[in-house]
Amino acid sequence: MAALVASTLGLPGLDVDALFAPRELPADHDPLGDGILMDHQVSWIADTSPLKLAAKGRRTGITYAEALDDTITAAMSRSAGGDNVYYIGDTKEKGLEFIRYVAHFARVVQKELSATVEEFLFEDRREDGTSKHIAAYRVRFASGYQIVALSSRPANIRGLQGIVVIDEAAFHQDVAAVLDAVNALLIWGGKIRIISSHNGEDNPFNQLIKDTRAGLYDYSIHEIPFSLAVKNGLYQRVCLMRGWTPSKEDFEKWLNKILRSYGPRHEARDEELEAIPRKSSGLYLPRALVQRAQSAGIPIIRWSVSETFYLDDERLAVAERWLEENLAPVLAGLSRDKRSVLGQDFGRTGDLSVITVAQEESRAEWRTAFMVELRRVPFDVQQLILFHIIERLPLFQAGALDARGNGQSHAEAAQQKFGPQRITCVMATAGWYAQHFPVYRAALEDRTFVLPDGEDVIADHRLVILRAGFPTMSDQHVKGQDGELRHGDSVISLLLAHVCTEAEPGEYGYRAAGRPDAGAGRETRDFMRPSVDDDSRNLMLPRMRGGL
Repeated sequence: MAALVASTLGLPGLDVDALFAPRELPADHDPLGDGILMDHQVSWIADTSPLKLAAKGRRTGITYAEALDDTITAAMSRSAGGDNVYYIGDTKEKGLEFIRYVAHFARVVQKELSATVEEFLFEDRREDGTSKHIAAYRVRFASGYQIVALSSRPANIRGLQGIVVIDEAAFHQDVAAVLDAVNALLIWGGKIRIISSHNGEDNPFNQLIKDTRAGLYDYSIHEIPFSLAVKNGLYQRVCLMRGWTPSKEDFEKWLNKILRSYGPRHEARDEELEAIPRKSSGLYLPRALVQRAQSAGIPIIRWSVSETFYLDDERLAVAERWLEENLAPVLAGLSRDKRSVLGQDFGRTGDLSVITVAQEESRAEWRTAFMVELRRVPFDVQQLILFHIIERLPLFQAGALDARGNGQSHAEAAQQKFGPQRITCVMATAGWYAQHFPVYRAALEDRTFVLPDGEDVIADHRLVILRAGFPTMSDQHVKGQDGELRHGDSVISLLLAHVCTEAEPGEYGYRAAGRPDAGAGRETRDFMRPSVDDDSRNLMLPRMRGGL
């Protein structure tokens, strides 16, 4: 095996022990010796929670502690709680460093003299039946268990059984997908350890911490900033590993050198050392921008029904009562002298259906009046709710409805009832998003479009990403405050409502579906359809604030 590994790495004849021994650790280094483990490392190992998370400063020793804990676990029998461990780092080098620790601990702590270190190809069997081979390192134990360090993220993390360690999770290529996949491991009694320094406030790793604190997840959170590690004796451990003699003077020099290495980049220093995430992370609509555009007190009316509600013969009557109890007071409270617009992102089973109503506060300034979120509500009931709202909106100017997939029938029914002059069926494409999101973002920046308050609204806006240089919707889902998944539903609804604010004022009232009145004039023209004599009213080519 030694020859195999050495040959694979291009180092013929090199001894396995020399190859995999941690460069930082002396050969006789005992991690369980007096004064070796720091308090935060002891706390991490002592925490046996199935879900465990560490937000850390760099080089604070948590990966070292995790490797020690995993080595002890893998060396134990099944009856004593032994298990396989899978380590997934953000780089191949991280995996090699981790396996070096494991190999050392296996020999020194667990006396696993027969433990071997292997480089092999890990078969990643995907859910569609295909497979891919990933380079991996492995340490086998006499217990029959193994610790595997993978060089890249497997597509089917759900297929792993045992303890899964995600290191530097915030820097993985698809952070959200990794975090979603590992949760399935709990079904078979697996455990999840997520370790990372921060990579921006809007990163899914930081969002996971916030969601956990909000009660949506059960992770045990450990915060380990560099300053805590220093307080717990990090400098003394560095001296021990390096063979230095610790002194107060040298400690000051060591600490000053580390802090000054960041120069004026204080945010980067605080993020990497003190586990304080930076404000921006490159998303198209960052948290700070959305928060500034939000206002407290805007109603969000939510209705969630069971999967079988569509079979209830009384569903329309139930909906009527729900409308009377929940929406009637909100609709009655709308200003009667302000123009109203409406946008809806349609969803039936997997995603929410969100209706946004906005009213004009002053010239070119609009405010969300209220928002309705519907989950699993049947088609006919959704139509009843939509029509009920539109019929009661004061000075209703325009509505834009999501007409993709299941939403097409819903949008067409509204257009047939209220006319194409008022209702537009929108089949959003990447080009449509690229055209309208910049206008929407400009409205948030100058606060001419006010959003409702709440983390769900922020989470939906975080799913607007840049792809090939243009803003569009991510394919990811996030968990909402109700514990169920969201897919950017409210931001699409708000965007559609905002598009309607660009329409020219028109006549208020409705005509039956059919041929528009020839004398209706320019005011009743479909604001999303090109006009040969006046395309300034065509919102497919909206007036852009400040130009493109």
